[in-house]
Formats: sequence, C-alpha cells, structure tokens
Amino acid sequence: MINITIWNESGHKGRAYPEGMNAALASIFQDKARFNVDCALLGDEAQGFPGERLEHTDVLFWWGHSKHEKVSDELSERICARVREGMGAVFLHSAHFSKPFRSLMGTTCSLSWREAPGECERIWITNPYHPVARGITNGFRLDREEMYGEYFDIPKPDDVVFTGWFTGGEVFRSGCAFERGKGRIFYFQPGHESFPIYRDENIRSIILNAALWAARADEGLVDFVPDGSCPHVRVSPEPIRAWSLRRIRLKK
Repeated sequence: MINITIWNESGHKGRAYPEGMNAALASIFQDKARFNVDCALLGDEAQGFPGERLEHTDVLFWWGHSKHEKVSDELSERICARVREGMGAVFLHSAHFSKPFRSLMGTTCSLSWREAPGECERIWITNPYHPVARGITNGFRLDREEMYGEYFDIPKPDDVVFTGWFTGGEVFRSGCAFERGKGRIFYFQPGHESFPIYRDENIRSIILNAALWAARADEGLVDFVPDGSCPHVRVSPEPIRAWSLRRIRLKK
C-alpha cells in the first residue's frame, strides 16, 4: 500500500475543477488496493499535516500558487527532512516556487512565464527510458496552458524526462527527476488552475507513473525498446509559417 498525500494551498474550485483540484488529482489513484490517498489544505489544522500524517506519507504531491510564504519554515523543514529520509515528492506547476522545493534544490527556482489567449503546449519525451515516461504519447498537445520558459534556475536534474514547447516559441524542462538523500523528487510543469490539465489522459498517466517512481514501486515500468530508425517527419505537428518556407527557398 502506497500512502499518498495531495496538498494544495486552497483547493482551487472553479470551472476547470468544480469538485476541487485535490479531488481531481485523487481520482487518478483509483486502485484502492494499491493506494491510500489523503488530501490536505494550507488552511487545515497544522497547515494540512496534523499528528503523524507527514511521517506516514510515502509520496507527497504539492501544488501551490500564491501563498508560498504562508507555509511555515518549520513545515518546510519537516518535509525536506522526510524527503531525505526516503519520502517521495512530486511538485506540480507553480510549486517550483514553494519553500520545500526551493530548499531541496538550493537555488532560486525562478523562470519566465506568460498567460496568453490560445497558447498551447506540446510535451515531448526526452528520456523514454525513464519509468515516468511509460505509456505516454510523444508530443501530446495541451490546448491551453500557461507558458513557463527557460532559464529555469534549478540544479542539473538527474533526468529531464519531458520538455515542453509552447506556441509562442519558448521551451521548458517540463519534467525533471532528482534524488535528495534517500528520497526521489519529480517536478512536473503542466497544471495551471484555470485549465482542466489534470483531466488529460497523458497527464494523468504521468502523475500515476511519478507516484510509483517516487515510491520506488516502479519495477517493470520501463518498456521502451528503440527500433533504431530515424523517421522522416513529413507532416509537422504544428503549422510551419509561410515566411519560413520563403526564406528557405531564397537561401537555395
């Protein structure tokens, strides 16, 4: 049994998640024989971790947005200590700026961002051998997402599993794996609260894989076998601008 705690600063009920974001994430872990899921909020007793909840957590999912500084330093330190002891942690979207993640990284974790109408993201697999990438469609598209762009001020990840490309032109290390002490950490960028990102089947599979990997229950997850081919991509996943084609012809 894997004990999962899903933490959110406020729950974020809205058009994208009328049941609340925590409930949407919890619905990913439907195998009750394998997962025990608790949900916690910043406004709960002990900021979501009363008693021994943290000590009994195998994998912590953390989503924060605008209340990072309201998390106590004491709680952040407890979380970091638990990670080093062996607890897995998955930090989602703007949790890149959370106290625990920044402490575990030892850097500012700053990045560039933009919210633009109609901006989409494609998620490309950059390490298909990693367990978190199992069964994921390469280059899948999110029709709406907030842009996160480089430079992302984090230490060099142990693995960059996914790279995001945005229609505005930016790229981002969207799925990064780390180890700190005995604990595994996964940062996953998609997840703006205004869009139903956590209903996408590829996203849900990534989150499930990340939980298994962070809990060190990922045996048998790697199923990628390269075929050695170099496929000719005749049709681009996104339109190629006409001016770019004219420029190529002029160069010839």
